[in-house]
Amino acid sequence: MAGWITGICEANGIDVHYLRTGGDKPPVVLLHGLMTNGACWTPLARTLEEDYDVVMPDARGHGNSGAPDHGYSYNDLATDVIGLIDALGLVTPVLLGHSMGGMTAAMVASRNPKRLRGLILADPTFLTPQRQREVHESDVAEQHRRILNRPKKDFLAEMRVRHSRRSREVIELFAQARFQTSIRAFEVFTPPNPDYMQLINTFDIPSLLVVGDVGSVVSPEVAAELAGLNQRLEVVQITEAGHGVPYDQPERFSAVVKTFLRSVTDH
Repeated sequence: MAGWITGICEANGIDVHYLRTGGDKPPVVLLHGLMTNGACWTPLARTLEEDYDVVMPDARGHGNSGAPDHGYSYNDLATDVIGLIDALGLVTPVLLGHSMGGMTAAMVASRNPKRLRGLILADPTFLTPQRQREVHESDVAEQHRRILNRPKKDFLAEMRVRHSRRSREVIELFAQARFQTSIRAFEVFTPPNPDYMQLINTFDIPSLLVVGDVGSVVSPEVAAELAGLNQRLEVVQITEAGHGVPYDQPERFSAVVKTFLRSVTDH
């Protein structure tokens, strides 16, 4: 992280905090999922920074970005990202998003395809209407509220046991991010989500969907169906990975990302 930039810009009426590797290189914007933040991309950014200017924003309600009282729909999150791209003067970046960040990236690509050079979706929250209702009615927000009232060191110890295959650095970044997540951020679960089938049809840039094989949100069957809807969408499955595919198999995920980035930036 030596020499990385920490900054805040105004986008869509809020302060958006970001990390940036910098340099006169093709820009890549990494969008995190719910309950994480931009810093959680640190290991991936390290592998990319030699060839790319990697920008890692905190979504609203996360990290050190603003946490307004309302405005947590995917449309709001996408408008934040478009504002960030404008504020930083990023020219045709590649957008990579995981989970909530994946759906946000899909929204940005749908609204402004000519502004992007490429799109990478890592197991985005492409949920059926029934699954949206189930998640919205679950106690996930209440679980988070309880965690915020606990000592961070106890939560960190639990994370080390639960995710024993992940690096110590990633676990510590995740724990830090969890305690910087506003309860308001869970409003993103309010149905309806954007229709992901319609979104996929609108992509007119090179696009990559990366999924795992164990408990991914996007099943292999749905991934194949989506690839059939848009000839510009490629699908890659990484085995022995779940919904947290960038963190379950970081080296393989990084290799897949680098291959795609080279294909869209080496022109």
